[in-house]
Parts: sequence; C-alpha cells; structure tokens
Amino acid sequence: MSQDPQRRLADHPMTPMQVLIIAVTVGLIALDGFDVLAISFASPGIAREWGIDRGALGIVLAMELLGMALGSVLLGALADYLGRRRTVLICLTVMTIGMAMVTTVHTIGSLCVWRVVTGVGIGGMVAAGNAIATEFASDRRRDLAVSMMAIGYPLGAVSGGSIAALLLKSSDWRAVFEFGACVTGAFIPLVLFCMPESVGWLLEKRPARALQRVNQTLQRIGHPLMTALPAATPRAVSVPLIAIFKPALLPLTMALTITYFLHITTFYFILKWIPKIVVDMGFTAASAAGVLVWANVGGALGGAALGLLSARFGVKALTMLLLVTSTVAVCWFGHGQATLAGLSLVCAVAGFCTNGGVVGLFGVLARAFPTQLRATGTGFAAGLGRGASVLAPIIVGFLFKAGYGLQFIAVLMSVGSLLGALILSRISVPTVQSESPP
Repeated sequence: MSQDPQRRLADHPMTPMQVLIIAVTVGLIALDGFDVLAISFASPGIAREWGIDRGALGIVLAMELLGMALGSVLLGALADYLGRRRTVLICLTVMTIGMAMVTTVHTIGSLCVWRVVTGVGIGGMVAAGNAIATEFASDRRRDLAVSMMAIGYPLGAVSGGSIAALLLKSSDWRAVFEFGACVTGAFIPLVLFCMPESVGWLLEKRPARALQRVNQTLQRIGHPLMTALPAATPRAVSVPLIAIFKPALLPLTMALTITYFLHITTFYFILKWIPKIVVDMGFTAASAAGVLVWANVGGALGGAALGLLSARFGVKALTMLLLVTSTVAVCWFGHGQATLAGLSLVCAVAGFCTNGGVVGLFGVLARAFPTQLRATGTGFAAGLGRGASVLAPIIVGFLFKAGYGLQFIAVLMSVGSLLGALILSRISVPTVQSESPP
C-alpha cells in the first residue's frame, strides 16, 4: 500500500479493533476518575479517624493534583518519546503501587506522599490516553472518540463510587484504596494484549523496525499493510518540549493552559469537597458518596452530550457554553439544599456542566496541537493547569476554617469557569486535525 496509513485511518470508517482501542482508553480514564476521587470518598473517614480539621484535609485532597501536574508534563513528554503504549503501562504500574501503599499509611505526611505518586501516574495516563484516542480515530469520529475517552472519568467515579459507598458501609476508608489498586493492576494485561502502538507515533519517531511495527499495528486493526514507509518529514526530529514554546505555538500553549487551569479549579472544588460538605450537613459518609456519584452521573451525561453534538455545532462553541453554565450551576450548589434528593439533583447539574467543559477542553487540545506534539502539548496544558489548581482545595479548606459560608465560597470558585470561557473565545481552534504547527 502506498497511501500514508495516517491518512487512511483518518479517511476510512473505523474498524471494530479501533473501536475496541477507544473503549480501552475509556476504561483507562475511568480508572483515573476513580483513583482521583478515592481520596474524596475516603476523606470523611480519614478526618474522623485522625482528627484533622478542614484546613489539613484540604492539603490532603490537593496532593494527587500536584502529582498529576508532574505526571502530565513529564510522562506526557515521555509518551512522545517512548511511545503511547509503553507510557500507559508505566502509568498503570505507578498508579497501582500508589493506591496499594495508601492502605499502609498511618500519618498525614506518608498519605500525601503516596497520593502524589498516584497522581503522577494519573497525569501521564490522561496525556497518553488523549493522544491514543485521537490517533486511532477517523476524522469523522475524532471529536466523539476524544469525548468518549474523557467521559471515562465520571463513569469511573460513578461505578467506583457506587462500590465505594457499599464498601464504606461495612469497612473503613482503606477498603476504597484496596479496591482501586486491584482494578488498576488488572488493566496492565488488558493493555498488553489489546492496545498496539500508535501508527502516528511510529511514523513520526521512526524507531528500529518501524515498518514491521507499523504493519503489526495495521494488521491488528484491520487495515492494509505497507510495502514501504512514507517519506520522513522534518517534524520527526523536532524537540517536543521546546517546540510548544516556539513563537508559532507559544500563544496557543499559554492560552489553553490558562483556560484549562481556570475551569479545572471550579471543577475540582465540586468533586473534591462534596463528600465532606454533605457529611457536615448531617448525612452519613455512605450518603455523601452517593451524592458524589450523582455529580459524576451528570458529568458522564455532559461529556456524552458534548461528544454527540460537537460534529454539528463545533467543539469550541459547545465548550464555551458549558463553561458559562458551570458558573451558574456551581453558584446554585452554593445556595444549599435541605434534602439528599435536592443535593443530588444540584450536584448532577453541576457535574453535567463542569465535566462537559473538561471534555470539551480535551477536544480543543486534541485539535490544537499537531501529531508530534499532541501528548506533550496536552500534557503541559493539563499538567500545569492541574498543578496550579492544587491551590483550590487548600484555599477552600482554609476559607471554611476561617468561617466563610458555602454560598460565598461557591460563588468565588465558580468565577474560574467564566474567565476560562472568555479566554477560550479568543482562541482559534482548527476545524480539521492539525498535523503541523500553525
């Protein structure tokens, strides 16, 4: 076959194996969704057992966000250097170890250390997963594939949260991490057997036996084999981490990073503090986990809705709309509710808007950066954005400790999404997949 295989994958309908690979990335991000929120499910039990106040708890809740920032930047770049598949396997191993070790800790310091380790794996997984979903999807289904991958986050929180609620009825908070470690470890053989290396990465990097490896992937996903590799381009020898700061990409890189940071700050206020806020209202820890599950049900629906509508209305326009509605929904959450049903409804709406916005931003990132910089650019924007948002749970904790009410804090934290929408309105996003720097 003489046609560029990347062009063939982009132009032709997706095969069942390509769909399966996208489904695996959804599962990987579902692991991220549960692993990130495991500390939220466990936080009421930790606070009760160790007698820590809201200020200290805010620091604990923020630790994996710090790790995610490091992982997104460092392991995101590693995915462009070592390959998507190898990086996913490394991330799964790191996440499994981090989750397992949390069950052995007895101090806040050691808990924070292992949450950072877990976060490193999660951050790299998000960057690599976004690149995999983008590179195995056709042009027609790319926004949908990236959206489906991203809604794995709330799906993992929903399914894992439902199990966590059951575990918390009969066990202490450590059972949540034991479950997470077992499920995360089970994905290692799944990736080994079901996920080949990306054709796009192989053609960009030209590793040893590149033609053989490209053909192995093409054969597995049901496309014709190559008789020779297409001509190499100068893109293959670029330096990824430096390239996203070159004049052609620097404004885009910084604008997307700031936009992601602003919205993710609002997003994590909701997801990190719901269980503790609900428990402080007088409900049980299991009930609080249930409310968080409803927030993620809304998040899954928001991500799915964005994916289905993006082909018709454009991912940028839909994302801006969701960021604006996130501001309204979070302010509504801050008004408070007297019943679990009312709290669940408000949190579901807030989850729909905030997670839909996150999914949309990943779609924007996938289109904005060229192939050879996709994981690096996504990793940097998501990583630095999350790194800065590490302050959100901490600030909220100390605001509560200082005596500020939920309504004031919610309004303050909702502003991030509104500012993100304003910046996104000034960003130009390609309507087709970018293959070279603008």
